[in-house]
Amino acid sequence: MKPQSITSLPPSPDQERRARMLRYTIAMTIRVACIFAMLFVQGWWLAVFAAGAIFLPYVAVVLANAQGSGRAGQVAAPDRQLPAAPTAPDSPASSEAPGEPEPGEAR
Repeated sequence: MKPQSITSLPPSPDQERRARMLRYTIAMTIRVACIFAMLFVQGWWLAVFAAGAIFLPYVAVVLANAQGSGRAGQVAAPDRQLPAAPTAPDSPASSEAPGEPEPGEAR
């Protein structure tokens, strides 16, 4: 089993929120650029920039609400990362419950 590393942990809620806000801001900046571009273009470019201005808010919200980088599902519980306690190899009774008779032994 691979030991837990600090680099394999998901980002903190503040870091995740900051990254989502950045993605949203970039998408909305592109939308504003599309709106301004609509003032200066003609023909099919007008339709392209209009589609960008109309559909980018939906895309921005979907991207902003997307869950992290996908690493969150890879984090294992710390108690599962600890190795099992070793048992003494010279003590045969260490693997049995106390008070249990040996196999083939009468109770």
